[in-house]
Amino acid sequence: MADRKQLVVLGSGPGGYTAAFRAADLGLDVTLVERHERLGGVCLNVGCIPSKALLHVAKVLAEAGEVAEAGVAFGEPTIDLDGVRGFKQGAVDRLTGGLTQMAKGRKVSVVRGEARFTGPNALEVGGEALEFEHCIVAAGSSAVRLPGVPADDPRVMDSTRALELEEVPERLLVIGGGIIGLEMATVYDALGSAVTVVELADGLIPGADRDLVKPLAQRIEGRYAAVHTSTAVEAVEPQDDGLLVRFAEGGPEPATFDRVLVAVGRRANGDALGLDAAGVTVGERGVVPVDAQLRTNVPSILAIGDLVGEPMLAHKAMHEAKVAAEVVAGHKAAFDPVAIPAVAYTDPELAWAGLTETKAKAEGREVEVSKMPWSASGRALSAGRPDGLTKVLSDPESGRVLGVGVVGVNAGELVAEAVLAMEMGADVEDLGLTIHPHPTLSESLGIAAEVAAGTVTDLPPKRRRRTKA
Repeated sequence: MADRKQLVVLGSGPGGYTAAFRAADLGLDVTLVERHERLGGVCLNVGCIPSKALLHVAKVLAEAGEVAEAGVAFGEPTIDLDGVRGFKQGAVDRLTGGLTQMAKGRKVSVVRGEARFTGPNALEVGGEALEFEHCIVAAGSSAVRLPGVPADDPRVMDSTRALELEEVPERLLVIGGGIIGLEMATVYDALGSAVTVVELADGLIPGADRDLVKPLAQRIEGRYAAVHTSTAVEAVEPQDDGLLVRFAEGGPEPATFDRVLVAVGRRANGDALGLDAAGVTVGERGVVPVDAQLRTNVPSILAIGDLVGEPMLAHKAMHEAKVAAEVVAGHKAAFDPVAIPAVAYTDPELAWAGLTETKAKAEGREVEVSKMPWSASGRALSAGRPDGLTKVLSDPESGRVLGVGVVGVNAGELVAEAVLAMEMGADVEDLGLTIHPHPTLSESLGIAAEVAAGTVTDLPPKRRRRTKA
């Protein structure tokens, strides 16, 4: 390993394996370093893929109960946790196994071990020296720990432990009402836990528009044991009969839970890799600053994914990865997206991209907001789920689409069209003139655009049609 490698990619998550494979396709000699036995990183092994498998199970359980309103009743479901875990692991195994085969097919060398930088062109991996011409660092992030919460009590879980599905606790406290916490709450609620959620901010999923969060908040408030916002956890005290949780002043009375899930965010791993030895600048919360080509301040080292900061999303990392690989290969490339979609795979789902109404108000920016309530959607009504909303933010003068937000079943599948519209510089008339199949949930985007364009017929008109200059 003493010979210098052309490109080393550190980390094999979605960003890392994408960078390695793209670079190999461009003719580079690539070495992929991974500390775990399996490729795929957090996302494939203990994150987005296993969580979506469990969320699928949760969705089926919820729909089986709700279809009684349509005159179809099922018996009480029998949950085999071994079977559920096996289903989840099957999805993970298939994907990670595929990565191993693709690495072999592209002749990407895989080296396993903990890695730390020893210089601007050198790593130490498992005690062995590994020199490189270029390195793309895709080392991800780690769950944030919460002061006052015992880290050594097996009844306290982070999202990784929660996905292991060791048991279905009778009483579960989820600390953190963001995307990760609420997705896991969705799973455990469907499996039978009495779920309580506490969130420090004054609303769930901070950063998302409140009108999008409202249908989700209303649904879970009717299903969960309790939802407390503007609430801080002061201490978690292990007891024989559970975990006694004390809340800060103004919060609820102390309560005992069988398990506690801590989901208060993630922190970039930039300060855990010895990057200082390479001369790389590491900022607050472990974030590594990069330019549009994903270069750090050290020419030989690039960084992508969670390591370079928000949004910490796998699909953002994968697109950054291709840019970084192309830059190393000498191509002219830059990471300059117009919009990056975010999705909460809760029930109902939330999805948004581009400018949010919350941000527009904070910046004092004038936008036109047009909405399509799903209570007017034939598809949503026929599915028994009219608790949704699609909205489009556009420029009042040009009509250009600036942002989109969707809440409702399968919202994550609907947002991609709007992202494409923003990337292509489309305006609301372009969206409104796009023929969507009927009846579908996707047409809610076209109808929302028609509201802005003044051509809507499925809803009361807002104003006269605006014409293009």
